[in-house]
Amino acid sequence: MADLSQALAKKLKDENGLDYAASEIVIANGAKQAIANAVLALIEPGDEVILLSPYWVSYEITVRLASGIPVVVKAGVEENFKAPPARIAAALTERTKLLILNSPNNPTGAVWTKAELETLAQVVVSHPRLMVLSDEIYEYILFDGKMTSFASLPGMRERAITVNGFSKSFAMTGWRLGYSAGPAPLAVAMARLQSGITAGANSFVQHAALTALSSPRDDVETMRRRYQARRDIVVSALTAIPGLRLAPIPATFYAFPNVGAFIGRKAGNHVMDSVETLCDWLLEEMGVAIVPGSAFGDPSCIRLSFATGEAELEKALARFAGGLQRLV
Repeated sequence: MADLSQALAKKLKDENGLDYAASEIVIANGAKQAIANAVLALIEPGDEVILLSPYWVSYEITVRLASGIPVVVKAGVEENFKAPPARIAAALTERTKLLILNSPNNPTGAVWTKAELETLAQVVVSHPRLMVLSDEIYEYILFDGKMTSFASLPGMRERAITVNGFSKSFAMTGWRLGYSAGPAPLAVAMARLQSGITAGANSFVQHAALTALSSPRDDVETMRRRYQARRDIVVSALTAIPGLRLAPIPATFYAFPNVGAFIGRKAGNHVMDSVETLCDWLLEEMGVAIVPGSAFGDPSCIRLSFATGEAELEKALARFAGGLQRLV
């Protein structure tokens, strides 16, 4: 829908400092499809793709679908889950084609500062073949610091694809509407690829998105503040648990605590020999659903979501803490 493409171009310019023509924006059936479009349009068999661990689960699957080779660069809780650019640079080879950046990050809530992104941009400049896919789907759910779009940095517009959507920012989960913005030749390739798979995005949802973009952000701000209050509840509860390690959570609605100290402990005859075993036990014994961090590239962590009401959240946190206290 032309009106939506133009509205997105205006949004990107006004809010993100990105100057794209409407023709350089590809509207997709969710940000997940926008990511797949970019990866499938860029990656050829044998190309390497840098994944910054912890990473969203779909990145690795999509790279493998394109016959690319995932190269995982890890960062731990002690680094706020942000790999130093020097470590990223050391992982680059002549076959590296793409780096996937997710800030704010799922599953950790980490946000790259402008200064950190500028240092990363220097790495990109030094590797002429490298493109960056910047997944910015959580940009509105930001509590601390400031959002910087990678493509807004000097020289990065032609080296980046920016992906975003409506499911998180406007609570339109399930409506499946996302978009990407990138250099014109790549936008054309992504649009052609999508037209052969699913054609255009749902038309009535595009009208809803246009209304969301053109309306005041009062409800979005109310949502953000509610998430921030829940973040504070989660941080208070988790930092009170001995042995659990937690990095700052400046954005999103996830916590990604390190539970390595609890691996190997027992509850009766039940040994927590892995983070998966721990999550299964917490579900069965405490009634708390938690995702093992191994799904995101870090088997020493777990992901908790606080996208629920405060009463349910406090109940879940109490059960979680109680479960860990039972382990010896």
